[in-house]
Amino acid sequence: MSAGKKKMTKAERLRLLQEEEERRLKEEEEARLKFEKEEQERLELQRIEKEKWRQLEKKDLGRRHEEFEELSLLEGCFPEAEKLKRETRALSQEASTLADLDSGNMEKIIQDENVTLYVWANLKKNPRYRSVKFSGTQIGFEIPRILATSDIALRLLHTRYDHVTNLYPTTITEEEHIPTIVEHFKKEESTEKAVVEDKVFAEETTADQVDEPESRQEIEFSVVQEEETTSAAPEEHIEVQMILDLEDEDVEVTKYKMEMRLLSEVVSAAQLHLVENVVEMPETSEDNEADLCHFSTLGGVYHLDILQLPPQCRPVKGWVLVEIRQEGLQRFTYPPETTDELDPENAFPPIEVTLEVQENVIFFEDPKVIRWDTEAKVWKKDGISDVFYNREDRLLTFNLDTLGPVTLIQDAHINMPYQSWELRPLGVNRALLTVTTLFTELQIHIKENLCMLASVKLRGQEHLCHLEGKWMTPVPFILALKEAGLNIFPTVYSHFYVLTNNKLPLVEVKAYRQMALLSSAFAFGWSKWNMACNSTRVVFKVKENLADEAKDHLWSLLMFSGERAQMLKIGEDSEAFSEALKEETEFHSTLYHMVKDFASLSAMERVRHSDCQFIDSVCHMLLSTRVLSYS
Repeated sequence: MSAGKKKMTKAERLRLLQEEEERRLKEEEEARLKFEKEEQERLELQRIEKEKWRQLEKKDLGRRHEEFEELSLLEGCFPEAEKLKRETRALSQEASTLADLDSGNMEKIIQDENVTLYVWANLKKNPRYRSVKFSGTQIGFEIPRILATSDIALRLLHTRYDHVTNLYPTTITEEEHIPTIVEHFKKEESTEKAVVEDKVFAEETTADQVDEPESRQEIEFSVVQEEETTSAAPEEHIEVQMILDLEDEDVEVTKYKMEMRLLSEVVSAAQLHLVENVVEMPETSEDNEADLCHFSTLGGVYHLDILQLPPQCRPVKGWVLVEIRQEGLQRFTYPPETTDELDPENAFPPIEVTLEVQENVIFFEDPKVIRWDTEAKVWKKDGISDVFYNREDRLLTFNLDTLGPVTLIQDAHINMPYQSWELRPLGVNRALLTVTTLFTELQIHIKENLCMLASVKLRGQEHLCHLEGKWMTPVPFILALKEAGLNIFPTVYSHFYVLTNNKLPLVEVKAYRQMALLSSAFAFGWSKWNMACNSTRVVFKVKENLADEAKDHLWSLLMFSGERAQMLKIGEDSEAFSEALKEETEFHSTLYHMVKDFASLSAMERVRHSDCQFIDSVCHMLLSTRVLSYS
């Protein structure tokens, strides 16, 4: 050991250990005090937030009745539009002589706007002439030898509309849905009536308890009488009160108010019906039956027939003789019902058919062919083989075991779910609804009570559609888009075939109605957070968007449950979903009053003066596309 280093004594070691222990205890105490202080601050912040939340809820409940009353007045536009539509509807209420010189056979094409008839008569019966092509077209048949040597005529009748399919392809009819619709609507809209009923029931129960019957028979009679009185009294009370309120008013005013009230109930029930989902999946009753809840027919119906060629006219000594049969044209059965052939499949092979697909129909995938079963009255998938589609020339070739009506089908939900959507105002009583799907982007222009297809983009390329620039009312417009293959309109069965973000029907209806009310001045759009919340709430983007102003407002996220609207603190680019309230915002019972907090006076003025038919048309398109559930 060197002389410079001194050995540490036991007392010094104890002193150092004691100082280290004191320092450790002091640090622990400081950490404990810091934690307690931070915990107190956190609890205080929680208490302040809860108190702020409670005050907002109290304020929202306090003005809820007033806001609902104002919304009810604004939503009077829906029955007014229905009344206008009803008034408008009331106001507006021989073969051988045609033989081809080359082939010796006859062919004829007769065409108009909706129907085309192709007829070919086998006059020469040449077994080597088996390919039938109608001049100027690629449409035709490849017939087997037995038909090429028979007295037959081939007929193809193309109707550009489907008049064969049943209007109700499933066993569930519309009437079975209406009672449940009205029931749901009345449960939601008759809260005040239920309160009156409870009050009357309580008063009558109290009266019955005072005068208690002596016998069991009297008790049963009293209960029955009480139930009848309870169910009748509120309605009588409301009717009497209404008469007292309106007795000083003009008779025509009273009649108008009653009519508008009934129309309002009818419209609300019809709107709720558009967003309903049936519980049971549709079932097919026949083998190989095509599911027309899953697929939709496109391009009309092709009626393919083989007819027996009637006796032809014969020139005799300057006269033309022709045999006329009373039974008219008869069908030629192919293949025959009974045959002596050992191998009927070789003797009666399928008939090859080539059709031109209608230009006004868009197929996003190769079309499928189905045939009509006249006995079962359903479309079937069997009896068809070797289907080939030439997309460039729009030619469809396939083999048929026997001729009959055929049609083309496509998945009705190929454009669902949507990738995004946006509703943007274009000016006073004008709006643009954009729906983007995997294959296409549709822009629908809405003005007053009319809709128009503004543009169609197929995988990023512009596509000229025959519907562009044509203004129609909403219902014919929707049917026209479906017939063109541009189906973005779910049905009550669509949720069985599409992965949906299903929302409660009442929440959807209330959201669409109120979005339509605001659509003259506010833009709405798709939000990814709509998938994050449950079925009782919807989330979408909103911003003021006056087309005549250069100012560009930023999007805000809005959550709505049908009873409460609130602005969310999160943005579209946030990492996680949160229901936290945006700073300096409050709860409101309606979307109208929610946006009113940040909207300009000119925007709200435009909303209040929007045309009722425009609002009704926007609402109908939102209800028909169901963008909140199918995006």
